[in-house]
Amino acid sequence: MFRPRFPGLLLAALLLAAVPAHAQDTAQPPEPSAAQPPDPGAPDTAPPAAEDEWDFEDEDDGWNFDDEGEAAVPTWGEIIEPQVLDLGLFTAFVVLAMVSFFRKSERLKIVVFILAIAYLGFGRGQLISVVNLFALASWNLPIFRYSLFWYLFAGFTIVSTVVWGRLYCGRICAYGALTQLLDKVVPRQWRYVVPAKIEAKANWIKYGLLVAVMVYYLVTRDNFVYRYVEPFWMFSMTGNAVMWSMLAVLLVATVFVRNLYCRFLCPVGAFLGVIAQGTTLFRIKRWKECNTCKICEKACEWGAIDGPKINRAECVRCDDCERIYDDKDTCVHWIVIRKKSDVLARQAAAGVVPTS
Repeated sequence: MFRPRFPGLLLAALLLAAVPAHAQDTAQPPEPSAAQPPDPGAPDTAPPAAEDEWDFEDEDDGWNFDDEGEAAVPTWGEIIEPQVLDLGLFTAFVVLAMVSFFRKSERLKIVVFILAIAYLGFGRGQLISVVNLFALASWNLPIFRYSLFWYLFAGFTIVSTVVWGRLYCGRICAYGALTQLLDKVVPRQWRYVVPAKIEAKANWIKYGLLVAVMVYYLVTRDNFVYRYVEPFWMFSMTGNAVMWSMLAVLLVATVFVRNLYCRFLCPVGAFLGVIAQGTTLFRIKRWKECNTCKICEKACEWGAIDGPKINRAECVRCDDCERIYDDKDTCVHWIVIRKKSDVLARQAAAGVVPTS
């Protein structure tokens, strides 16, 4: 076995090889040259050790990336401040919408419709769109801290749908508000009442569109297909000739078939309908008299009532039927109770003991 004769020399050579080149260079300080005279203010001491020579904290390299990056990070206060107005306005709008919903006030509902069109429609251009469904499918959501309004808006839509059903469609959506206001001014004799059997089948069109547009997006990643499946772009006034022509046809058709797009063609309505059908924690009450009474079924503009059943996927909580329920002169349930009370009162006055 080979053994070096001079192990000490070999060890010294290895240590010398391991010393960095710059450390060897700085072991002996260079003499100042004529071109670079020594600093007259420098103390007469040895130059700094090798490890201090590589301290760049005080050096000005002209870039300073780290310092600039730290200074550019905004605080939460700076992020929220420009969003406060939008958050406040939307909160006030939602409060008014919910007051109109709980009070079942027709006048307040019309006010909410006008505000939805002016504020969320033309003012903000903010509606729940299939583009949001695309973002959800690809998990490409906006950055939370810079999009607080959007998350508040989308969060309210989902939560309200789980709790009450398609409340967004019936009261918040700017386009839905527009068509419902249109329904208030178009003469009833102009309306075509879609037969129940045809309506039950036509309701499935929007679900087919939802599936088709989602498959198309997942295959092509083309966001702009939304322009041809929903008319919400109209509030930004940025359509081409084909889009405006399609919108004109849709609005003319809506004059004769009330809420045509919302009932039969809206993919977002289909998406929220699926949620409402499986949840809707607080549902519309029904009486046993609803098995035979047809008053609410005829009054429903959305075709959501079929005898004693309410199709939660189609109901938009417009509260028309709920106002009938509370009307003691119209709702058969209250009329029957009143008649029974009158009979009992007459029997009591005549001294007749009621039989069960």
